[in-house]
Amino acid sequence: MLETASDWWNGLAPGIQDGLLFLLLLSPAILTGFLVVTGYRPFALVRAMLWRFRWTSLLFVVLIGVSVGIGVGLIAQERGLRQGTARAADKFDLVVTAPGSEVTMMLAAVYLQPSDVPLLSGEVYNRIAEHENVSLAAPIAFGDSFEGAPVVGTTPDFISHLSSGALAEGRLFAAHEEAVVGARVALRLGDHFTPAHGVGPSAEEHAHEGHSYTVVGRMPPSGSPWDKAILVPVEAVWEVHNLPVGHRPSRAEQIGPPFDADYFPGTPAILVRADQLWANYALRSEFTTAETMAFFPGAVLASLHALLGDVRQILSVMAIVTQVLVTAGVLSGLIILMRLFARRLALLRALGAPRRFVFAVVWSYAAFLIGAGAVLGVAIGIAATAIISRILTAQTDILIRASLGWPEFHLVAGFVSLTVLLALLPAFITLARPVVRDLRG
Repeated sequence: MLETASDWWNGLAPGIQDGLLFLLLLSPAILTGFLVVTGYRPFALVRAMLWRFRWTSLLFVVLIGVSVGIGVGLIAQERGLRQGTARAADKFDLVVTAPGSEVTMMLAAVYLQPSDVPLLSGEVYNRIAEHENVSLAAPIAFGDSFEGAPVVGTTPDFISHLSSGALAEGRLFAAHEEAVVGARVALRLGDHFTPAHGVGPSAEEHAHEGHSYTVVGRMPPSGSPWDKAILVPVEAVWEVHNLPVGHRPSRAEQIGPPFDADYFPGTPAILVRADQLWANYALRSEFTTAETMAFFPGAVLASLHALLGDVRQILSVMAIVTQVLVTAGVLSGLIILMRLFARRLALLRALGAPRRFVFAVVWSYAAFLIGAGAVLGVAIGIAATAIISRILTAQTDILIRASLGWPEFHLVAGFVSLTVLLALLPAFITLARPVVRDLRG
């Protein structure tokens, strides 16, 4: 029986599963409302109560809404950040660097975060590039910048790989003095610029005077930090630092591989790509040695995301606890507010109104505040995720598209059911008040 039910559930589309789970989580609230209200019509009186104390009611709704909005917004943002960082690393199958921290090297090579790292030699590069299973071995050399945009030395094949074979504008660089810019770099085709040595506030603006580049191409948007990068021939990066250019003097103007190991100054990282998936694993094993470290950026991200997964669970618990505490505070306020209604409610009971009718009025009033607060919270969450996503995108250069999904709606449904059950408490307390004393005021 259980196995049949499990097979039936697993056979449902994910969207249907999420929808059914949402209804299941919301069902306690719906069932409670049905049992409390059936047989009575308390809504006219509830509307009157809401209008009579409209500002107090509005305050309670806003408090609940802000609590729910912050909770679901943070959880949705965490998911959007994970998806954005994963998309940004999509094109980096395997990266080879000098031994060290995989996280540091991934941040430097994939996300272009400034870092001082050791260099790989020409012998190492040629051993990787000449491997029978390697279809692309691109050096990634960084350290210069222009108006905050990192200037990265690499090869034309690497740009084709990042751009999926088609630039948005122009062409690939073909000379030392040419550059291809990312989609969000504020340079146009034909513009000239001189790079600064270093990145950030400490960059030396005039260290490379006399060396300039001309923009000849632009990459399409990728949603990664490479949209703000300027790509130039790796030979040009070496040249502006007065180093050999990777080729013998007789081929000094050549762009891209093959490189001569004797004239190869070194590169911080090498992007490696194989045509076959299994070959990437073999290459990682082969190039993890005493002098090189090979790693999958996706695997490093997965370990970081696993940590974020724990953080997500903590955020979910904190969001629920915060929402329940806020609602408990609101319900405590309702208990106090019911004292203002005590005379009217006592009069209803004295006139013969059933106790269940009075109970339904008080509960419906509280349930409306909770429901309205939850709906407002969803709206606040949607707005908050959109605003925070833009801020994080601007700060990290990683395109983050966060939006509320089923997990957040499940959280809201569970919150509504739990707090609607807690709303029974003010109704019970109201019925426990002595009618005669309330009538006397």
